[in-house]
Amino acid sequence: MSRSYPIISITGSSGAGTTSVKKTFENIFRRERVTAAYVEGDAFHRYNRAEMRAKMVEEGEKGNKHFSHFSPETNLFEELEKLFRDYAESGTGTTRHYVHDDAEEKMYGAAPGTFTEWGPLPEKSDLLFYEGLHGAVVTDKVNVAQYADLKIGVVPVINLEWIQKLHRDRNDRGYTAEAVTDTILRRMPDYVNYICPQFAETDINFQRVPTVDTSNPFIARWIPTPDESMVVIRLKNPRGIDFPYLLSMIPNSFMSRANSIVIHGSKLDLAMQLILTPLILQLIERKRRTV
Repeated sequence: MSRSYPIISITGSSGAGTTSVKKTFENIFRRERVTAAYVEGDAFHRYNRAEMRAKMVEEGEKGNKHFSHFSPETNLFEELEKLFRDYAESGTGTTRHYVHDDAEEKMYGAAPGTFTEWGPLPEKSDLLFYEGLHGAVVTDKVNVAQYADLKIGVVPVINLEWIQKLHRDRNDRGYTAEAVTDTILRRMPDYVNYICPQFAETDINFQRVPTVDTSNPFIARWIPTPDESMVVIRLKNPRGIDFPYLLSMIPNSFMSRANSIVIHGSKLDLAMQLILTPLILQLIERKRRTV
């Protein structure tokens, strides 16, 4: 952790809602005039799109049916740890971009499914903001979590996560339901071993829980809406959090444990603004005191 160069990491698996959380942070940064250096988790995948497809076929022929984007074999964990360490020490670091589509091709000048060249972060930033799969990963070789000052987990219950992935991959990427189901099954061991453990490292978890029947996520016709959901917010260290204030500001919220508050799904953005803004300002104030 660094007083001079703070790091915020947002961790959640594909389809968990980390992009929506990122937008909330962007709004806070803009309002509070905080300059963030943004880092995308998929920039640290080991293989580009074509290479990953070829590698999956190769591994499948070897009998490995669980080759996924979640594991150390398919990610550059050492490089990600080095980025966090370098930024914490000096406010600098090296990253790249994974180009998702034609719009990003025009932006970055590289073909969809490929990476840009490695390059330095912006010279001046107040903090580093990471959003991706492995912002709090710990293995026997790396410990990314130790360098982040504020770690946020975005964790829908598993059936809801599957529904969101099924709908996104079918509607936005043209995959069949069967293909998405195969992907979910292939990723499951790595999800258990490398994604779930990170949520014990995070400082705050936001877990969306549907209040409608999601018993069979593979036949769900639509994603439960925020109005059909509750969100459980767990704080690892609740010291300094004014829960009575939060309860008074967020309608129909309640405490489920001494470190957990439950809110209506439609109030997630409000809750994040109320909880996260003071924490971000604390990081920035601590940074300025060291300058």
